Amino acid sequence: MSQENSVEALLEEARLNASIPAPAERQRLREAANLSRAQVAAAVGVGRTTVANWETGHSDPTPPGRLPYLKLLKGLAEIYPATSAPAAATEITADPAPEAAPVPPAFVAAPETLRGPDGRAIEGDPGPCIRCGVETTYQSTDGRPLHSGALCQPAGPAAPQTAPAAASSSAASAPAAAPVSPTPAPLPNRPERRARSAARAQADTTLLISRAVQEEAERAGGDEEAALKALIKRAIPDVMHLFNETRATARYDYTAYPALPDILKKPSKKDPDQIWEARPKFHHPGYSLRAPGEVKVTALDVNAAYLSALKTWLPIGKLERSTGSDGVGPKRSGVHLITPAPWAHPHLPDPIGDRDEPGALWVTNSTLRLLQRLAGPKYGLTDAPVIHESWTSGATENFLDALRKLLSAARDEAIENRDTLTLEYVKAMYSKFISTMGESIHNREMVRPDWMHIIHSQAYANLWGKAYKASQAGLDVVAMMGTDELHVTGDWRQVFPEGRGVAQMKIKHGDGKASGEYTVGTVAR
Repeated sequence: MSQENSVEALLEEARLNASIPAPAERQRLREAANLSRAQVAAAVGVGRTTVANWETGHSDPTPPGRLPYLKLLKGLAEIYPATSAPAAATEITADPAPEAAPVPPAFVAAPETLRGPDGRAIEGDPGPCIRCGVETTYQSTDGRPLHSGALCQPAGPAAPQTAPAAASSSAASAPAAAPVSPTPAPLPNRPERRARSAARAQADTTLLISRAVQEEAERAGGDEEAALKALIKRAIPDVMHLFNETRATARYDYTAYPALPDILKKPSKKDPDQIWEARPKFHHPGYSLRAPGEVKVTALDVNAAYLSALKTWLPIGKLERSTGSDGVGPKRSGVHLITPAPWAHPHLPDPIGDRDEPGALWVTNSTLRLLQRLAGPKYGLTDAPVIHESWTSGATENFLDALRKLLSAARDEAIENRDTLTLEYVKAMYSKFISTMGESIHNREMVRPDWMHIIHSQAYANLWGKAYKASQAGLDVVAMMGTDELHVTGDWRQVFPEGRGVAQMKIKHGDGKASGEYTVGTVAR
């Protein structure tokens, strides 16, 4: 390229960068040309979600897609220029009608965000944003308050306009009418007030999630990868704040009791926990990947398994020791030393998990409740376990339910909006909330290893229930692993709803042979 062409290319890029249209205009130009976001994304070399973020103001175009995108917008603006709205009808008077205000061009000079050497937005004194008027701590290059990356926030509702004073003399001389008191609306009854208050509280708490995402996306200047790293880094304090908000009016408080029983303490950092969480690693003895065959298997993925497991019975007081079955009850929870009965159903996963040694072991209340159900008259699959010793207290199943519902709603909304950033942030919050509530240096606010083990075990118990449901529907369970992996034969969609929701299942995709759909052979039984 010649020197003259190089200079012209730089000037062209400078013109485009100085004249980027507002987000709403970007969308208008695309729709005027009858182009889909997918078409624009393919043309400029970015994802469809990125184009959506550019059009909604969630982020500004960044290289390498920025320059081709701006070229596209400039060309569309020449084909589909902005038009003025039709003038409103006015009364005919002697004076000529005022001229309509000039229509702003599609491309106007846009202020730039002040950034440091690392490319991240720099904060300063707070003030009203020059774009949207909402307060921000970020600034433009000329020192004025400006939301970073065009991430302007909607302003609050405008103040009601006062009615203009009457100008006619007859109106001025008329006696003032007595003010009419409006009939007060009947107050909602107490359950309705509670429901409205709960809904308002959840909406306020949900706003904390969107604000966090907005804040990090703004600070990163539209760089989703950098924003996600920042959100994951702050996930633990953020989820603890959400948890405390959901517990603001609750009857019970959580407490870190330092005098935990020794069974809940790890002997050392290298040794495993002493509580057996019943982690499954099941493979049906009648099927094998090594044997040739044409049996079709689908690897299914349970959505948000740990999030669902927050609905479980948790001890809310200090754990107390008991022997035999004295500490066991429908409204008590903790950990138990038991000897489980032998499992005589090789076509189903052992509810106690894959064990190397038989005999007594410490399990959580989640595992004990599952074993007791399977020993009851409804299932009749095994004998009841022998209970030797327990550490338990009074319990509730709803202690974390408000947090679970809040995060589930935020997750559903993120999926619906194809908002990967919020989705990954929510996932980081609930997974780290569970993994750090034990003995962790990353969360000093909560030291309840009993809760951590119980929630883990509840996730495995929930997965076992899905395996049993599939078996009862005529599907063979070929494998079951971890908290969320279930491999079955047959038409699984007749048993489980498909989708990404918490109550749905989806096909598992990943590396290795045992993912998605694959075939196995049968083994002589």
